[in-house]
Amino acid sequence: MECGCGAGRFTEILLARGANVSSIDLSSAVDANRISCPIGSRHRIAQADIRHLPFGPQQFDIVFCLGVIQHTPDPEQTITCLYEHVKPGGSLVIDHYRYTPSWYTQTAPLFRLALKRLPPGDAIRWTERLVALALPLHRIASRSAIAEAVVRRVSPVVSYYRAYPELSPELQRQWSLLDTHDSLTDWYKHFRTTSQVEHSLRELGLVDIHCEAAGNGVEARGRRPIG
Repeated sequence: MECGCGAGRFTEILLARGANVSSIDLSSAVDANRISCPIGSRHRIAQADIRHLPFGPQQFDIVFCLGVIQHTPDPEQTITCLYEHVKPGGSLVIDHYRYTPSWYTQTAPLFRLALKRLPPGDAIRWTERLVALALPLHRIASRSAIAEAVVRRVSPVVSYYRAYPELSPELQRQWSLLDTHDSLTDWYKHFRTTSQVEHSLRELGLVDIHCEAAGNGVEARGRRPIG
């Protein structure tokens, strides 16, 4: 089960690896996911709240949730709800934002205070303007690590020119628009330390826990015991 599937960024990877995937999202992004990764014998889609999923307990070999938990009202409750659907011997795979000094030294939190209160249509229009204005600066700055670090402090726009230089200009723009909008308009943005995430998993009874600072913050996985 892939929770927070969005338009299918990870869905297509899971399907390409031969997985049978149940894709879940609270938003209308499920419609885009259906276009990108059509429903078939190995893929089904449901629009649902992670905390109230339309499945019985302990049905899935893997419950996979990236880029979502920190945006829910209560991350620990969300992790508990996800774990309820893991089979004995199955795995829970999650990530979560981690406290970092860099977040508090950027302009993004200030932009977020304004944009997250706007009606959705206005927020996306402002995001488009910000990306159109600042993304060319990120492209130029990507030639130097120092220049990029400076631009990241003053610009709220997310850029992937250094991380994924192989992306086409249009994909660079689309990824920037998507993730800038996500980072500036989410109502909830929680942070946890690596030890806090690991503690939550241990409290639930997971075993073979692996938890580390990586990716967008903390990446973690664990297994439900058999018996």
